[in-house]
Amino acid sequence: MGVNNAAAIPALPCTCATLRRATRALTLLYDEALRPTGLRSTQFTILQALSLAGPVNQKQLGHILAIDSTSLTRALEPILRQGWIERHRGEDRRQWSFTLSGPGKALFRRALPRWNRLQTRLQHQLGSELWSRITQTANDLTSNLLQGETP
Repeated sequence: MGVNNAAAIPALPCTCATLRRATRALTLLYDEALRPTGLRSTQFTILQALSLAGPVNQKQLGHILAIDSTSLTRALEPILRQGWIERHRGEDRRQWSFTLSGPGKALFRRALPRWNRLQTRLQHQLGSELWSRITQTANDLTSNLLQGETP
């Protein structure tokens, strides 16, 4: 008789711990799906954000991703070294603007079908209604918690 893995995972009383655990579980799946492209899910997310937002400064990108400046700087360094994004001086010489480079756009397009397949698989596994509720709840939670912060 097999072990029901879902039953073996205890419910955690802390919302933060519960969401972080779920995020780690999802990250493992996305990392595995994206591995053949050479991207990690965190890097894909940055490329995706830049493809949607266009040129943004680091503060704006940090706001979009809900990530602090130090962590974002660390995340951007390898992507810049790989040439997947470009950094340009902003109007204020102290600010940098980030955009996808040509190779970054090509890599993002190459990774997108793998990402889409996993999205579809997870939506099927969880059911469309739950998938939509999770996505909407996560977006609402993020918006609510970041309310009042300006990019």
